[in-house]
Amino acid sequence: MHFNTVKRVVLAVLIIAVALWGLLNHQKFDVESLVAWIAGYGMLAPLIFILARTIGAVFFVPGSLMGITAGVAFGPVWGAFYNLIASTIGAILAFLVARYVASDYVRQKLGGKGWISKSIEGVEAEGWRFVAFVRLVPLFPYNVLNYALGLTRIKVSHFTAASFICMIPGDIAYVYIGYAGRETMAGNDAAIEIGLIALGLLAAIVFLPRLVQYFRSEKPALN
Repeated sequence: MHFNTVKRVVLAVLIIAVALWGLLNHQKFDVESLVAWIAGYGMLAPLIFILARTIGAVFFVPGSLMGITAGVAFGPVWGAFYNLIASTIGAILAFLVARYVASDYVRQKLGGKGWISKSIEGVEAEGWRFVAFVRLVPLFPYNVLNYALGLTRIKVSHFTAASFICMIPGDIAYVYIGYAGRETMAGNDAAIEIGLIALGLLAAIVFLPRLVQYFRSEKPALN
């Protein structure tokens, strides 16, 4: 059997399993229910969160929701670690689904909105730098990008590296927002400062790439 065929079969089986698990647990995807559900698994809670976060990436559960959940459930350090690992795995899985399993379906669903053409043009012009840019700006839909980028010619390794590194600021910010909310509800006034710092980080993430793009587009003045 051809190697590409094997990959398609394996990924198809995985997606079916993920879909069944997601359908059985769809009612759990809000912060309060997720935290209670995850905590119920005790020592397995980190693994359960990573699985839920990964599945969420495939089925368009907002990454911000899962990041906030990680902050509430695990605190700022471990929450950020688990969230980043899971968001990267989920991004890779959705990327591979678009490339090897459901490319025609993804083209049909996203083609009319311009995501595919924009992603292809961006990757052709900038390569991994385009992935880095859109990952740094949380306003770009995380879940949609995973699928759209899967239809480009970017290497999986480049997609993975750029996504992992450039999702760090946003993933950490959402986790800290969740942690700050938990601590504030517990009466820790200092948590308000943490929340403001996290919001400031999100604002900086949104603004910095635009600033970079502005300076790159500026042409040096002629003497």
